[in-house]
Amino acid sequence: MSKPARLFLGLAIGLFLAAIARDGFDAWVDRTVLPPVLAETSIEIRDRNGKLLRVYPVDDGIWRLRPGDVDPGFLAMLMRYEDKRFRTHPGVDLLALTRAVWQALLNGKTVSGGSTLTMQVARLIEDGPTGRWSGKLRQLRVALALERRLSKGEILSLYLTHAPYGANLEGIRAASLAWFGKEPRRLTPAEAALLVALPQSPEARRPDRHPVIARAARDRVLRRVAGQGVLETPEMQAALTDRLPAVMRPFPRLAPHLADRVRAVEPGLAAHDLTLDSDLQARLEPLIARAARRAGPQLSAAMIVANHQNGEILASIGSAGYKDERQGFVDMTTALRSPGSTLKPLIYGLAFDQGLAHPETLIHDGPVMFGRYAPRNFDGMYRGDVRVREALQMSLNIPVVRLAHELGPGRIMEALRRTGAAPRLPGSSPGLAVALGGMGLSLNDLAQLYASIAAGGAGPVLHYRLSESGDSLPRVISAVSAWQIGDILAGLVPPPGAPTGVLAYKTGTSYGHRDAWAIGYDGRHVIGVWIGRADGTPVPGAFGGDMAAPLLFEAFGFLKPAFDARPAPPPSALIVGTAELPPPLQRFRPRGAAFEIPTDAPLLLFPPDGARLTTDGARLTVKLRGGVAPYAVLSNERPLVTGMRDREFEIPNPGKGYAAIVVVDAKGRSDRISIRID
Repeated sequence: MSKPARLFLGLAIGLFLAAIARDGFDAWVDRTVLPPVLAETSIEIRDRNGKLLRVYPVDDGIWRLRPGDVDPGFLAMLMRYEDKRFRTHPGVDLLALTRAVWQALLNGKTVSGGSTLTMQVARLIEDGPTGRWSGKLRQLRVALALERRLSKGEILSLYLTHAPYGANLEGIRAASLAWFGKEPRRLTPAEAALLVALPQSPEARRPDRHPVIARAARDRVLRRVAGQGVLETPEMQAALTDRLPAVMRPFPRLAPHLADRVRAVEPGLAAHDLTLDSDLQARLEPLIARAARRAGPQLSAAMIVANHQNGEILASIGSAGYKDERQGFVDMTTALRSPGSTLKPLIYGLAFDQGLAHPETLIHDGPVMFGRYAPRNFDGMYRGDVRVREALQMSLNIPVVRLAHELGPGRIMEALRRTGAAPRLPGSSPGLAVALGGMGLSLNDLAQLYASIAAGGAGPVLHYRLSESGDSLPRVISAVSAWQIGDILAGLVPPPGAPTGVLAYKTGTSYGHRDAWAIGYDGRHVIGVWIGRADGTPVPGAFGGDMAAPLLFEAFGFLKPAFDARPAPPPSALIVGTAELPPPLQRFRPRGAAFEIPTDAPLLLFPPDGARLTTDGARLTVKLRGGVAPYAVLSNERPLVTGMRDREFEIPNPGKGYAAIVVVDAKGRSDRISIRID
């Protein structure tokens, strides 16, 4: 065989053996079993603008967030410093690896690393040893396999998710939030350089514990990338003077109760996008905490803020502090409590729709019995005939119970359920006590009720997920009645220093002073406030008007600079005085009153009107004619006796001076005299 032939044959055999080696190498890489690359990441609760409200660590306590948007300047710095041929190499940079080995042989120690970003990802996801040749070989194999199965963008995303940044931080977002308190979408050169340097030695370079080492590592990155054209020299010099972060910042924990709730409902979601406004939430949480501290020891507070036009919940504060000693872990926006007087506007609205009353209708506030139930006003006093408007503004109990008796408790409960509420009754069926808060409702329920009234009687569903829509609820009351209720509530005297006539609001105090409420709305927003003890212990002296109403107005001030005007009255609204009302609406009468057998109203025979008596403190004898027993007698609007069935009886001496004596029968009819006692 000639020499050229032998050379050709040798070349062919060499190429054949190289091809076999190449195919074998490819098969070796293709057979690589990769570790899982989809590691668990922290569950995120985000506000309406994508800002973090709360983050949950993964099961091993690591803060590991998905990268999101990352500053291009950081990425350029990372590539230039760690792996400048990342976009072109197959997972292993032979030039960098050869240089690292050669320098190590010459110097007897490692001078520069030859690991690519892909090799670092291989080490991070496998969490295996890399110091020995077997570990390094495994890392090379995994890196080559990753490059064949994933795109460069996916590999970079894995690095940005898993790179360690000290303590229990993994990934660029967790690091940026913890060290700088911001998302990594915009970083200064000094911040970017520190985040490039940290993963190489995350514990030794922690800026809060080893600031000298951290600064040296950061400055080394700055100088190298400036020399390679990533930074201009003036930028580099300015960045060298920037301070390092001295502490790790806590991760956001806004709206913790709501965050726990949404996570529990859909635990499989990696991110929950809510309608809340994180800036508003951050302003209101300290406000609630301060209000609870002012209210007294062991007291908590809760608040909900919503846009009643579209149903979006903007803030939800479940307690005075999530880890507060005042049982802050209890979410008082969902706890069932007695609503006190806050249901009265609904009852009046239903009565308006049923033609039972009008805001200017006269209704009697005096002793009355419904079977064995004898409601009394909160202060124990009676006002006689008052306008319905005044009865609601003064939050009188007897007039609203009269209306509830005519409506029927079932109608009231059905109206509540149309708002989506699920009231809990103390018994099997509702009684007239529901008019005064004799049931369990949550702050969320009450906010929804008032949102419906504020929106004209048929408002949207209050919701906290951006993916949900504000579907309209069934109508609760008519648009006319809703406007009338708002007009009445806007006439309440506000707390000292608060503006007048801009907010339609109602306060409430539950039986035993266990709950203090204030709920109000303007033309766009509704806010509900609760103050009390989470365990339901009575709070002597707690009143909604004193404790909750000032907080309500203060919260509106935190929400926006000015109140939104409430809507104008509907064209069909009847806006007249009592005398101009149709006769049936001028004075409230039960529906069956027209068919009752007429009975004379009570008449006080003794003492006679205008009498002057000398009693020496002895009891007075009262003589009556007419009326229907039982009778009650009042002096200067305070009850002296009730439940009297005879027409002659004694009453306690009202004391020296002038006294207005009023007798009221079971039908609410009355007679009045004025006497003087010496």
